[in-house]
Amino acid sequence: MKKLLFSCTVLSLILSFCSVSFAERKLKLGVVAPPSHPEVLAGQAFADYVKEKTNGEIQLDVFPMGTLGGERSMAEQVQGGTLDMMHCTTAVLSNFVPEVALFDLPFLWPSREVAYKVLADPEFFKIFADAFPQKGLVMIGYGENEFRDITNIDREVRLPEDVKGMKIRVMESPVYLETWKTLGASPVPMPFPEVYNALQQGVINAQENPLMTSVMVKFTEVCPFATKLDYSLQETIQMVNIDLWESFTPEQQQIFREAAELSIKVNREGSAKMMPGIIDKLKAEGKVKVTYLTPEERAEWNKAVQPVYATFEEKVGKIPNKPEYGKYAGMTYLQMIQDKVKQYQ
Repeated sequence: MKKLLFSCTVLSLILSFCSVSFAERKLKLGVVAPPSHPEVLAGQAFADYVKEKTNGEIQLDVFPMGTLGGERSMAEQVQGGTLDMMHCTTAVLSNFVPEVALFDLPFLWPSREVAYKVLADPEFFKIFADAFPQKGLVMIGYGENEFRDITNIDREVRLPEDVKGMKIRVMESPVYLETWKTLGASPVPMPFPEVYNALQQGVINAQENPLMTSVMVKFTEVCPFATKLDYSLQETIQMVNIDLWESFTPEQQQIFREAAELSIKVNREGSAKMMPGIIDKLKAEGKVKVTYLTPEERAEWNKAVQPVYATFEEKVGKIPNKPEYGKYAGMTYLQMIQDKVKQYQ
């Protein structure tokens, strides 16, 4: 009888321990943006939603400003399972999932509204999300780091010829490298945390980032010229390690998808509210000349970068010829994107 009681006690303790362990399941979410950036606030909204809807069974800690490593490092960590999930810019992610390189094509999106409709299109989402599992990743939604602009030390930039010869820091992205080479600049891939010192020391004389980001991390302290180029909408992908994802129940997976939807809403709304204040701040300080392009000038940039489209349409190739992809089966990924853009214009 005593043995039976002892066994029951041990079993009860084990079950209790397992219950506590599950209730305290803690995950890590890595983001490269600074703490006050809308993308980080969106990540926290994601974490709060998951905690609430799972009754605390799954909790996420958000790590901003690349505290868990640079984007490439974090992407490798998510692949390997040492990091649970992250928001990874398509620029860096394209080194792992080449298909998403097309998101970064210069002047691809005619407007923010069209871009959002295309990105939300279920057919579009599925075609790209299907490229992730073979890389050990699951795409569950988007984040955003705004349209990308250019700041520099030397001169006002209005036309493509104004950047010829500039040493410009770019993300480690095949599309960005090819874009700026095509424009006649000298692109320099460099980790984000090194950019400020590189500008200060003259290692580079320009950098491209959303103007909001450039102000928040103080690049505009050393760059007196800024151009609202809006040349590439910098989407990030909310992605999860595939083994972790498959360990979730269907209900938990659905909660993560819902959290991703909430997250992008918080992200976009935060950016929309913050950007006017950023511009007003720059104008009030009077230390940075902010240049806006005319439609005619924007057309010149668009014309100058067309060779990049042909290069990456060939590099990325075609959508698998599967029945579930309907009319897009066997079509190039770029053709599909351009078709969706026309559909939503």
